[in-house]
Amino acid sequence: MKKIVLAIFLLGVVACEQDKIGFVDNVKLMEGYQEKVDIESKFKLKADALGRKRDSISQAFQIEAQAFQSKAQTMSQTKAQEEYGLLQQRGQFMGQQLQQEEQQIQLEGQAEMDSLISKVKKEINGFGKSNGFTYILSGGDGGSVLYGVEAKDLTQDILKILNEKYKK
Repeated sequence: MKKIVLAIFLLGVVACEQDKIGFVDNVKLMEGYQEKVDIESKFKLKADALGRKRDSISQAFQIEAQAFQSKAQTMSQTKAQEEYGLLQQRGQFMGQQLQQEEQQIQLEGQAEMDSLISKVKKEINGFGKSNGFTYILSGGDGGSVLYGVEAKDLTQDILKILNEKYKK
């Protein structure tokens, strides 16, 4: 009888052992991660510079187009059409060049953000392993945690590690 009670007790202890589970609020984590803030800032500066370049080129092209309109009145219709076609081609070429630069900036930014997300995932995995977590769930917008006890929120712990590593 004692062996049966002891066996039931041990089964109860083993059954009561729970997995260690925590969650990370992805939105808060990424908003507070200084490297992400710096990457966004860097690409905002590039996008702003491209916007200024686009505005400058556009203004210069508009001035050139207005000058052409005045000049075209003194040209023959055939010559004016020919010049207008060349002006249009140059405008399209400049537009394509600017669009390519914009796409290049977007691709670079996306590549850096993808790399950053990979780094964050690796850090979360490492944190989970070194702290004995069975699961670390994703919270925040689009996450799988609809509710979590604040004590299980690992966001600040992981954010602190990420920012410390980034400072180095």
